[in-house]
Amino acid sequence: MSPRGGTPMSVTPFRPAPLTDREVVSPDTCTHLTGHEHVASLTSALGDLTAQVDTLNRWGQLLADVLCSSARGRLLAAGNGGSAAQAQHLTAELVGRYRADRPPFSAICLTAETSSLTAIANDYPADELFARQVEAHGRAGDVLVLLSTSGRSPNAVAAARRAKECGITVLAMTGPAPNPLAAVADDTVAIDSPWTATVQECHLVALHLLCAAFDAAVLTEPSRIPTSNHVEVVR
Repeated sequence: MSPRGGTPMSVTPFRPAPLTDREVVSPDTCTHLTGHEHVASLTSALGDLTAQVDTLNRWGQLLADVLCSSARGRLLAAGNGGSAAQAQHLTAELVGRYRADRPPFSAICLTAETSSLTAIANDYPADELFARQVEAHGRAGDVLVLLSTSGRSPNAVAAARRAKECGITVLAMTGPAPNPLAAVADDTVAIDSPWTATVQECHLVALHLLCAAFDAAVLTEPSRIPTSNHVEVVR
């Protein structure tokens, strides 16, 4: 390209600075992120998640202990909005499979029962949305996974408290700690990012790490699960 009647202009191609050199901006200073800022935010938060991989490995072992026990315990999961979808993602991985073929395990997403949700919301205070379902489906020794990007969702905190009353172990995935949900939960994976989207994206990675740790625990040799009822997977 050149100015009319002039010499050709020299165009220097844009080369973004390395992500490690970018400052992660805060919602206090802007209302949205550019694409590069979003990736920089995620890169920084994933570093924080890396430090918590051992926690997720412990969670996978705990789930294996509960779901493979003679009592055949179960997993309950819940969250709001995008976290509701991720809670359902987790239970689907256990009822279906993550990577390797294995038997199904009992996992219930408390945000997926629309009739129960609407009935509870119609007849009880909003905080009971998940707590009542925890009381109905949970048994002592079960595990409840709660996802909240803020860690302050009243219905998630209420569910955690009800679960503790019922003898259910509470595992939380939240945004920055401390927060009310982390204070109630037995253990927490907290993502130190001010951006909701970044926290949710890290929670998805954390859920997959949890599923991988669970599979590693249940499929270890000698296997802790029966193999006679396996169904061949269509590929």
